[in-house]
Parts: sequence; C-alpha cells; structure tokens
Amino acid sequence: MRLLEAVAEHEHGAPAKQLARETGLALPTAYHLLRTLVHEGYLRRDKGLFFLGEAAERLGSSGAQQKRRSTVAETLAHWRDAIGVPVYYAMYRDGEIEVMCVSDSPGNPAVKEWADFRETGHAHAIGQCLLAQLDDEARRDHLDRYPVQSITPYTVRDNHTMLRRLERMRRADPVTERQEYALGTVCAAIPITVGNSAATMAISLPAHQADRLQAATQQLQGALGLLLGSLAISISI
Repeated sequence: MRLLEAVAEHEHGAPAKQLARETGLALPTAYHLLRTLVHEGYLRRDKGLFFLGEAAERLGSSGAQQKRRSTVAETLAHWRDAIGVPVYYAMYRDGEIEVMCVSDSPGNPAVKEWADFRETGHAHAIGQCLLAQLDDEARRDHLDRYPVQSITPYTVRDNHTMLRRLERMRRADPVTERQEYALGTVCAAIPITVGNSAATMAISLPAHQADRLQAATQQLQGALGLLLGSLAISISI
C-alpha cells in the first residue's frame, strides 16, 4: 500500500530505487513487491518507471464513488431528521426513473415499493416531477414504454390525461400526489435541474398527516440551495 501511495504521488512515474527510498523498504523487497503489483495490474512499468495501473485506477474510482454516495446519504439523513419525514433523491437517466437514495427511520418509514417505481412513474410524485422536466417527445416515449395503469382508485386513468397534466405543471413547482401510488400515503417532489439532468428530492407522509405536507415541502425547498452542491456530485455516480 505504501508503494501504491508513493507511485500515485509521481504523475510522471518513478524508478524502483526512488520508491524504495521514499517508502523505507529494502531495495530487494521493493523490487519483489513492485513486480507483484505489476503482475496483478495495480502498477505498470514503462522504461524503468512505475505508474499506477488499471486495477489501481478502478480501485480509486470505486472509492470516490462510495464517497459521493456517502455524501448524498448524509445530506438526506440530515433533512430527514430536521423535518421529520422520509427523504428521497431520484434522477431520470438513460430513459429510466432511478431512485438513487432513500433516508427514513423507524418512526418515519419510507413508502414500500410494492409496484416497480420505474414502471409507475405516472402514479408517484417522484415520477411525475421527473417527467414534468422532460420535453414532450421524451414524455411520450416514456409513457409508450410504461403505459399508465390504475394502481389505486386515485391514479390517473390513461396516457392522454397524464400528458395533459404534465403540460400544465410549471417546471419549477413542487409536485404533490395524494394516494395515487399507495393508499394511505401523500407525497411531494421538488424538481432539481443539474446541467441537463432531471432530478428530484421528495418526501412522503401518512395520509392522516397530510396537513403537514405543504409546510414540510416548503422547508425542504427553502434548503435546496444548500443541498445542490451535495446532490450535483451524484450525477456522476
């Protein structure tokens, strides 16, 4: 590991003797370990100099990705506790609705995914919020692949009605949904546009606490400026 760290500090490569000296390893030991690391793909050797190999770069990429996920999870957990509601973060990517992170607690559990979120975007606030940020062609393409289906008595009935609803939504306004995805649950989603990506943060509440929904949504919306820095990094996850 010390050898890997030492090589990483030399963008233009370093010879074995220098790496041995910097790590405090005996030269024969350093040679043996460097050969092993080259064989395993963690280092590569070129004209007597050692550089990071593909395996080390993949390892670094995985670590950075894990750190980004951790940052997003911590951000959601903070606002879960501050507002007292489950908090969701989702994106529309490659034609699919992806729930990237959910933060809930035993006292404020998240909505159970009893019907695939990707296939029922017309029914929940997360999906409606993401679809509202797309252009008309992308919306129609999504609904062609995942046609509207009534999963509760409150769900919109057909593609045409859903498209009309999406057209009336203002791009920057929160989207509210009441028992359209799950009976006994109300939800709200706030649109987030990071670059060309459509994203959203959402909350849910039991229907008997529906009177809290507007205030909780406004509280989260007010914090959005502080949240964007943390959430924007997840675009690359």
